[in-house]
Amino acid sequence: MRASASVGAEKCEGWRPAWRAGTCLVPEDGWWAMAAMEAGPVPATLAQEDAARDASEAAGAGPEAPLLPAGNRLSLHLHPGGCRRLLRLCAQQAPQLLEVDFLQLSGHEDPQLLEAALARLPWSLPRLRSLVLKGGQRREALGACLRGSLATLPASLSSLARLAHLDLSFNSLETLPACVPQMCGLDALLLSRNCLSELPAALGALPALTFLAVTHNRLRTLPPALGALSSLQRLDLSGNLLEALPPEIGGLGSLAELNLASNRLQSLPSSLAGLRALRLFILHSNLLASVPASLARLPLLTRLDLRDNQLRDVPPELLDAPFVHLQGNPLGRPPPDPPSPPGPPVVPEMPRLLLTSDRDSFAVTPQGCSVTLACGVRLQFPAGATAAPMTIRYRLWLPEPRLVPLGPHDALLSGVLELQPHGVAFQQEVGLWLLFVPPRARRCREVVVRTLSDNSWSDLETHLEEETPKSGPSSFLRPVTIQLPLPPGVTGLSLDRARLHLLHRAAPAAAWDDITAQVALELTHLYARFQVTRFSWYWLWYTTKACVGSLARKAWERLRLYRVNLIALQRRRDPEQVLLQCLPRNKVDATLRRLLERYRGPEPSDTVEMFEGEKFFAAFERGIDIDADRPDCVEGRLCFVFYSHLKNLKEVYVTTALDRRARAVRGQVSFYRGEVPEVVPEEAEAARQKRGPAALWMATLPIKLPRLQGCEGPTREPGLSLAPLNLGDAETGFLTQSNLLNVAGRLGPDWPAVALHLGLPYRELQRIRHEFRDDLDGQIRHMLFSWAERQAGQPGAVGRLVQALEQSDRRDVAEEVRAVLELGRRKYQEGIRHTSLAPGNLTSPDRLPSPSPEPAQA
Repeated sequence: MRASASVGAEKCEGWRPAWRAGTCLVPEDGWWAMAAMEAGPVPATLAQEDAARDASEAAGAGPEAPLLPAGNRLSLHLHPGGCRRLLRLCAQQAPQLLEVDFLQLSGHEDPQLLEAALARLPWSLPRLRSLVLKGGQRREALGACLRGSLATLPASLSSLARLAHLDLSFNSLETLPACVPQMCGLDALLLSRNCLSELPAALGALPALTFLAVTHNRLRTLPPALGALSSLQRLDLSGNLLEALPPEIGGLGSLAELNLASNRLQSLPSSLAGLRALRLFILHSNLLASVPASLARLPLLTRLDLRDNQLRDVPPELLDAPFVHLQGNPLGRPPPDPPSPPGPPVVPEMPRLLLTSDRDSFAVTPQGCSVTLACGVRLQFPAGATAAPMTIRYRLWLPEPRLVPLGPHDALLSGVLELQPHGVAFQQEVGLWLLFVPPRARRCREVVVRTLSDNSWSDLETHLEEETPKSGPSSFLRPVTIQLPLPPGVTGLSLDRARLHLLHRAAPAAAWDDITAQVALELTHLYARFQVTRFSWYWLWYTTKACVGSLARKAWERLRLYRVNLIALQRRRDPEQVLLQCLPRNKVDATLRRLLERYRGPEPSDTVEMFEGEKFFAAFERGIDIDADRPDCVEGRLCFVFYSHLKNLKEVYVTTALDRRARAVRGQVSFYRGEVPEVVPEEAEAARQKRGPAALWMATLPIKLPRLQGCEGPTREPGLSLAPLNLGDAETGFLTQSNLLNVAGRLGPDWPAVALHLGLPYRELQRIRHEFRDDLDGQIRHMLFSWAERQAGQPGAVGRLVQALEQSDRRDVAEEVRAVLELGRRKYQEGIRHTSLAPGNLTSPDRLPSPSPEPAQA
């Protein structure tokens, strides 16, 4: 299902709180929905694109095209008629087949041809070690992967004595073929995304098996013989219907990874204590009410994932273990009261699921459930909506014209939500709530939710509910993580957890309650984290005051001294704009991958050491200067303060006094150390000086301004004309074109909120998004300069810009604008004094000549 909210809107004034569009998905509606007012033309479907692509592939590879193995690998899953090609090679008795040890065929081949081709393998490919028969290469009309047609295997495959890897994923297997347990040399067996309801006991007769994956099937039980797989190291059974585990599973002495997520397990056998080699144990999204304490004594266990279960109490050994994850459990809550025998039967409470951003699926049972997605969308599945348990996957899409048809007077208010599998019929109506914020054009005719069925959009019955603030403490839609700093001199590696207590006080009570055993405390080096469902009073209390100073200093030296790299990049479309950034070494690669689409420049500097809060400077040299007066620029040097949790990023415009029409200017930017924070111990500073030179210089990176081609100034982006302007007045100060360009470079994705606070209509925002749909910088600059041109000559324009930035939670940019205005006013007053104008003569700004100050650059 794809769902969104849209409105046919007209212009109005004022802000409105968030609204919610609610609807019901009846059994005939399928799984596509969207909110709109008028139905438009249906775009070309994904099925037509897939059909055209398949036709082109078939035309490019004719049935007579020769195909020979590439070395010892033979991949026929992407070629039309792969089984026919294999049969032709076998009939020709090609000598290359004797060397093939890897074969991949598509599970979408004709079943008879596929069976005939597989029956020839023991004689034509005697050295085969890896056989891949996966489905999923084809998609349905709406984009979902289709299962392959493979339902069985010929018995002759058991003669493949060297076969070690068998992949039968994404097919239609309902029972395991009888030849598979007879492949004694099998090392890896993949059976994911089939229709298996049970595993045969003969599977325990595979002595060499080390990896078994049977995810997303219909398994309800496991055979006891599974415990006989003495060599098994990885077992993945997630996404099934398992309700219990056989005790024999504790006999898997070599098992290192066990994944049982998204099942129906309510308890675990005590025999799991025999898994002495287990390192990773995944049990999230089950129905576990208790876990054995013996899991904490597994010697090699590094991660125990118990999230999203029904655990109300866990053994103390697991509660204090750092490798245990307990989020999403009702820890500390009392169990529900049992129903009284003589009274009427009590209807069980409908389960409530709160999905985090790392979850893309959830389970729905005949009991029903209420699901709140990470994006705020809520679904209500009543009891009896589904006859059997099912897993629903969701995905958020960006709205595209080919996907979301809008009429000439429609406006889209939300993203697009797709739920899979498509085409499911419900027994009861399913409620769907979509969050949206009304635009400034409040006089709207209708808000509707639309659904996609049979390649056409239709309207659903929609009701609007206004989100009103609740009185008193309100529960969050999902748990919120609270982070409290540990006491000075104490780290998560050195403290004694028995002396750490988390206290809670519920107003208006004056007493504090110890809730340490009711929450899952996660300790990092410097912080303690826990999750809450409402705002209240919390106090982290450590019972000892003793702290060895030398240990604290060593901890500071180890934890607060970072290894960083310095980068200097130039924007590809505007080389005069230079980005300078200081990053911890582990964040450099990810940041460069994100920036190199719009920037280019030299490799990062060598690694240097820097303290938290340490100052450093960037100076442009060899003919390149900063093209502005900035508050953070002192004597031509740009000032930075390093903080590991911030971006430490600044963008500046540079210029040169050299003639760029004759040749390019090759300059450089150098980074120098500044002041070290006072709180850094002297021993730590001395330790850093011993490991490296005491010089203030850290790194130098080259900067190149290209030669100008037939122009006298820096080129601007095509399609965007920026006329010179002076925004403001003598009282509040002035902003020039360069100032607005710097403000535009800082807004980023927050520019729509700033535009709405500046008074731009929502329809104009949509027009700007459409005209500059592939250029975020163009959207921001066009919005800002079009607003500035309309404000020419009007008093208070700069104040409205600062107020809009603050209302959009961009106080950092607002403070920079204020600093620029203050610097401009100071320079203006200095200019007046230089021209011998006495302050007493300045009785009114209107008596002065028309000022044209040169303000500083933001």
